[in-house]
Amino acid sequence: MSIEKFNKTLKYLESKKKILFLLTSNRWSGHTDDIPKSSQLAYSLQEKLGTGRVTIIDVTKLKIHECEGNVSGANGNNCGVKAALLKNGKDSTGQLRCWASLNNKDDELYKIVNELLSSDAVIFFGSIRWGKMNAVYAKLVERLTWLENRHTTLGEKNIIGDIDCGIISIGHNWKNSNHLDLNRLD
Repeated sequence: MSIEKFNKTLKYLESKKKILFLLTSNRWSGHTDDIPKSSQLAYSLQEKLGTGRVTIIDVTKLKIHECEGNVSGANGNNCGVKAALLKNGKDSTGQLRCWASLNNKDDELYKIVNELLSSDAVIFFGSIRWGKMNAVYAKLVERLTWLENRHTTLGEKNIIGDIDCGIISIGHNWKNSNHLDLNRLD
């Protein structure tokens, strides 16, 4: 990221009270001294904005199960329905309605949801691999489908409508420039 884009991003985020950074770039555990560039950028922004305003969650360290595909099941769209509400006390928001969280007791999506729903901005940080965002990012976004589905399909209040969202992607691999040109922040 250029200094100009860094400063522009910083200036925009300075107007936010509570910011969530979600890190999705991973490394093999043997690379203990190799911090992903997107993670380094997130920590630099946090340092400038203050740790009291910015929460960083490294998604690669959480147990996030795969989406169960309830958006298009044999019985229709059951994604985000009230029957999927997580009632184990881990979801402090009382909003998490995801079957994969309900069906997998070790699922940790609630850690993201607790922070996300109390933030006024969320930024996903990730790497470009094979021309698109990495698999950790893809899995997370798919697991968050229930948030959007509650509003668009179930006709309920949009509980994320006031949360600004952005993506900062970094990469140097095949088709990186194609992806970045399509998703550029100006």
